Amino acid sequence: MSFYASAELFPRVNIKTAITLALLSVAYVGLSSILVGFKSDQIVLIALVNGLYYLSGHTRRFVTGFAIFIVYWIIFDYMKAFPNYHFNAVHIGDLYNREKSLFGIHSNNTILTPNEYLKANSHPWLDVITGVFYLCWIPVPLGFAAYLLFTRPKEFLGFALTFFLVNLLGFVVYYTYPAAPPWFIQEHGFNFIPLTKASTAGLARFDNYFHAGIFKSIYSKGSNVFAAMPSLHSSYPVIVLYYGLKNRLKFANIVFAIVMVGIWFTAVYASHHYVLDVLAGITTAICGISLFNVILNKSKGFQNFINNYAKLITR
Repeated sequence: MSFYASAELFPRVNIKTAITLALLSVAYVGLSSILVGFKSDQIVLIALVNGLYYLSGHTRRFVTGFAIFIVYWIIFDYMKAFPNYHFNAVHIGDLYNREKSLFGIHSNNTILTPNEYLKANSHPWLDVITGVFYLCWIPVPLGFAAYLLFTRPKEFLGFALTFFLVNLLGFVVYYTYPAAPPWFIQEHGFNFIPLTKASTAGLARFDNYFHAGIFKSIYSKGSNVFAAMPSLHSSYPVIVLYYGLKNRLKFANIVFAIVMVGIWFTAVYASHHYVLDVLAGITTAICGISLFNVILNKSKGFQNFINNYAKLITR
């Protein structure tokens, strides 16, 4: 039976499952209130998850599959309660100097980092293009995941779990090597300032061009300013392209590759990441993809988990 043919409107709900979902919802709001404070976003998430779960067979399978991404979002949000600079010293000047020594650009008898050079040579048309690219970092992976969920459930699980694993690797680096983004030095200098608010940096030019606050609203919800290394923005399109190539999506892969390079460039152009951060993000993605494949090939238990989860979101 196909994914669509098997769905039913307002399907019957297992009482045990309904109670479990209700308890998890209450626990999430309670724990979130303690760790990061109560926010309306938490109620929206709970309403969305429960609404989709009970609405229909299609939406239930959708939210069950995307539970992996929901767990990631919750972990990311909870990072606010445990700032990485409480665990290790933040790298500011040393990272800046390493970037300059490796990728410095000679300009007007001085050496600039790529961020500084691009900031001094920005153009409105480039602000618009790069802003569009950076807006893709969430919709493209999630849209691609939805496509895989409805067409290739096992590949969806591979993509979602790889995405989750890459993020966990990135979080480990965040806490072992806290790093300030380029804009921090541009706005605050080389002295560490805890509780610094996130900045839109060069992306503010996109907001100003369209008289909108798109990026301002996004970065106002940032979990940690000092988590620039690695650039997970740069990791995500690598994962997308890998699974696009794996599934032989042809023209879509050309789009994925263009978006990937565009995001890499924008990360530096908008002063959100150094070239070193981008390279670290690419490396993290490659390590995560490789590690996932090793686990999948070596572990029968993990293979069974994938198969059972695939049945859960397709039956």
